[in-house]
Amino acid sequence: MAELTLYHAIPSRSATARWMLEETGEPYDLHLLNLGEGDNRKPDYLAVNPQGKVPALKHKGVVITEVAAICAYLADAFPKARLAMPADDPRRGVYLQWLFFGPSCIEPAITDRAFPRKDEPRAGTVGYRDIDALADIVAKAVASGPYLMGEQFTAADVVIGAGLRWGMMFKLVPERPGFAAYVERLSQRPALQRATAKDKEQGQK
Repeated sequence: MAELTLYHAIPSRSATARWMLEETGEPYDLHLLNLGEGDNRKPDYLAVNPQGKVPALKHKGVVITEVAAICAYLADAFPKARLAMPADDPRRGVYLQWLFFGPSCIEPAITDRAFPRKDEPRAGTVGYRDIDALADIVAKAVASGPYLMGEQFTAADVVIGAGLRWGMMFKLVPERPGFAAYVERLSQRPALQRATAKDKEQGQK
């Protein structure tokens, strides 16, 4: 029995956490939930995550929820994988910035594109810009790449990359110069390929 357990559903945003686990190289157990059958709303899972969302990660008896938090936690918990910027590195602030940029800016902007508001929010009332402007920001950041933090691939690339890959798949994120190349580089990572293959195999059962 592994020390790490991922509460996972296929398909869902918990695919990002599975990718991150594969990047660490650490063994983990998988607890699959069927969202269509309401497994996430049953008492035993609500005891794990009262929001009834996936993913949730249990490590040594402690439960962590929220994708970016799980990725940040794993990067710090398993430093040998070099998926985080060290605490004494001045660039750690930028690394954390990108981790938060995913769920606080990119994801809500994609949601706005998928489900347009009847009335646009007044400028300054939301903490992010539209997805076109955000795509410009990411494209500029990876222009000197190959990753957000330069040569080092980090958990920030998992969080940002997963959102962009999903958004581009459904034509909700526009392509920018160098942007598609960044997503393609991520797609070639063995850990992501393993996670995708495992989801495909288990999702067909």
